[in-house]
Amino acid sequence: LILIHPSSSLFAKENLARMSEEQLNRYDRLINEPSNDWDIYYWATEAKPTPAEFDTDVMAMLREFAKNRNREQRLRQPDLEYLFEPPR
Repeated sequence: LILIHPSSSLFAKENLARMSEEQLNRYDRLINEPSNDWDIYYWATEAKPTPAEFDTDVMAMLREFAKNRNREQRLRQPDLEYLFEPPR
């Protein structure tokens, strides 16, 4: 679940536990099907338009996360303990 930028793992930490099964499937497809992680980065930052097949609610969540409205410092990958925490 790690993309090219540390914030993608932070996105996973913040969102995976509350996603529905359908959203998890869309997220899995998003991070595994494009041949280039830079494409996902460009779509998330709105530098390039997202192709219709990936323009889902999950992509909208990722775009919103990329805006970093709270101005969080996102310089490193999160510790992986969150993978073993119970869902909130």
